[in-house]
Amino acid sequence: MSPQPPRADADVPGYVAALQLPGLADVHVHFLPERMLEKVWAWFDAHGWGGPGTWPIRYRLPEQERLATVRALGLAAVPALTYAHKPGMAGWLTEWCLDFAARVPDAVRCGTFYPEPEAPGYVTAALERGVRLWKVHLRVGDFHPADPLLDPVWGMVQEAGTPVVLHAGHDPHPGRHTGLAPVEELLRRYPRLVLVIAHMGMPDYTGFTDLAARYPGVHLDTTMVGTDFIEAHSPSPPDLPARLADLEQQVVLGSDFPNIPYSYAHQLEALHRWDLGEAWLRAVLWRNGARLLGLADPTCHTVRP
Repeated sequence: MSPQPPRADADVPGYVAALQLPGLADVHVHFLPERMLEKVWAWFDAHGWGGPGTWPIRYRLPEQERLATVRALGLAAVPALTYAHKPGMAGWLTEWCLDFAARVPDAVRCGTFYPEPEAPGYVTAALERGVRLWKVHLRVGDFHPADPLLDPVWGMVQEAGTPVVLHAGHDPHPGRHTGLAPVEELLRRYPRLVLVIAHMGMPDYTGFTDLAARYPGVHLDTTMVGTDFIEAHSPSPPDLPARLADLEQQVVLGSDFPNIPYSYAHQLEALHRWDLGEAWLRAVLWRNGARLLGLADPTCHTVRP
């Protein structure tokens, strides 16, 4: 019997078990310094999607309760994605992420970078300390991904093969350097980059799925895509599920926990109702993300018993 989609968070572990998965490999989870996280939540409170009160934070909880929540849901490892909005931030945010991983046994070693002269130095140091996942946000950072100051960084990241979760789409708020064209320019120069396009690049789902079809290192994360909240604001094209079926190896689970206005279970429910089959769900919910996060590598965090 096929598993029933989860309706509430309490249903998620049973759903994962019914799919015969060891856990969930979610690549798009945010843990930040507390003061920074409070500012992020205040921004969502003030702006939301279209104004104050339009994006209530579902998991507005202290850090230990948020960790307990994702563990109860079955996340095999916990990314701590951060991003800088001005010079001088990315280095200390990466250091915070490494400290977080040192005190949280199931954390993924994460980092971020920003176009500044210091970037090659702190990226080199972070790679040497085992960073496995990066986050870059083009609207918040307000920079072009092909900024010459980042040339050495992209070269190092490409050679290391470490994935970069890249927020490049115009939604929910466009920026000067969001959209498909800046990412295409970056990939022309660094075609072997492993990029994870956050939110599938919404609203340009078609453009970014085409990009993934052309570049095997480009992945699409499911963050918020297909949920009732997003379909009301940035509806996906009718052919998106068929496109994603063809890209089974390049679609990875993302959630945006804790900054979502609905239950975590609803993201899984949204993916289930595309009706792409259990093999596709196993690839997206576990196999592809586990590969990117290095969960099978004994030097990295592995699935907890």
